[in-house]
Amino acid sequence: MKRIPRLFSRLALFSLLAAGTLAQTGCGYVSYLIPLNPTSGSGRPLDHAAWDVLLKQYVDDQGLVNYRGLQQDSAALNAYLKTLGDNLPTKQAPADEKLAYWLNAYNAFTVQRILRAYPVKSIKDLGGDKIFVNTVWDQAFIPLGGKRYTLNDLEHRIIRKQFDDNRIHYALVCAAMSCPRLRNEAYVGARVQDQLADQGRDFINNPQKNDLTPANAPTLSAIYRFYPGDFKKNGSTSVPDAVNRYARQKIDPNATLSYKEYDWSLNEQR
Repeated sequence: MKRIPRLFSRLALFSLLAAGTLAQTGCGYVSYLIPLNPTSGSGRPLDHAAWDVLLKQYVDDQGLVNYRGLQQDSAALNAYLKTLGDNLPTKQAPADEKLAYWLNAYNAFTVQRILRAYPVKSIKDLGGDKIFVNTVWDQAFIPLGGKRYTLNDLEHRIIRKQFDDNRIHYALVCAAMSCPRLRNEAYVGARVQDQLADQGRDFINNPQKNDLTPANAPTLSAIYRFYPGDFKKNGSTSVPDAVNRYARQKIDPNATLSYKEYDWSLNEQR
């Protein structure tokens, strides 16, 4: 009988070690078991024009943000985010409209979180280092539909669960230099598929994000290391296959992959 508590202790320790292995970084590969699907029973299609105006004014062609300038216009950002919170997608909304909503929500709330602490050198400075406990991605500061959510909720329990499209990783921007560029226009349902394709082309062919040569041993963004499973679906069979979807310089299907160190410094205009 004494062996049973010991067995449970070992199982608990194994679970903690496994969780620690999965949770290596804030944007690292995680797999939440319980998906979320916040929706509104009724509502109007949301116009993202206010977010679009801010992006065009404060984000340059490299995806770098003028946080100092945007901080002076934070009332406009907060008003847009209040509109997001009051107008969750309806259950009947087209999938592309929902996808655009959640991509904009993740990026806009990330920017708001930076502005609340600005000036700051890295988003990682805004929380602790215990994933799923006290990192900035675990802070429930996002009010939507009367409840509060975390950035991890939005990315891993909503977007990654609802939309089987690995190109979301080219669109979600956690305010770091190694992230994809923050697009200086809002995502909209009618064009989100084209916007995601454009983000993919930009990210994959950017030598600061991916070095595609030599073809048999490229050095890729750590994003591909964070989410290896995601890049084996949505029409892709492997990381090289996902890269070659948009790469101008193709890599070998059986290439030996290495990964760049992730630069967590703020994606700020200098």
